[in-house]
Amino acid sequence: MQVEESNMIGGVELKALIVYDSKFGNTEKIARAIGEAITPLAEVKVVKAGEANASELTSIDFLIVGSPTHAGGATRAIKEFLKRIPANAFENVRVTSFDTRFSAKDKGIGTRIVLGIFRYAAGRIANILEYKGGSLAVEPEGFIVEDSEGPLKKGELERAATWAKGIVENKRQSSI
Repeated sequence: MQVEESNMIGGVELKALIVYDSKFGNTEKIARAIGEAITPLAEVKVVKAGEANASELTSIDFLIVGSPTHAGGATRAIKEFLKRIPANAFENVRVTSFDTRFSAKDKGIGTRIVLGIFRYAAGRIANILEYKGGSLAVEPEGFIVEDSEGPLKKGELERAATWAKGIVENKRQSSI
């Protein structure tokens, strides 16, 4: 396979793994939009958390993990995936995370209070990835769903693509 020069830093092709879980398809849509956005910049594999293989973690430059926010945290499948990652598994790996979530400002006072207490999944996932030895590529990001089953708020797929390109560009700039 011929590798485009734009996929390379110092003659080495960049590899990204995107691991996600999705209850109603919204987080999967975001994961795939991220994958499509960075495909011209890196070799990308997008997999559901239950299908992710820990052995793949040794040959990647980026790990991006996404989950719907469920009771203030990640889904069980993402938590299980994170538990399977050995300590210090991410030497020279840039990591980040994303979640799908409600916008608190669009909800009633009760929902805003609950969201204020429990928060969102992306930050918690990023903390675990850093604890496992990863270097945060960009701040975790949340993408808005209109209701518990979706759909995604208009423009979120485009926002995900823009955010994703920043992950790889950040690595490219730090390597120059």
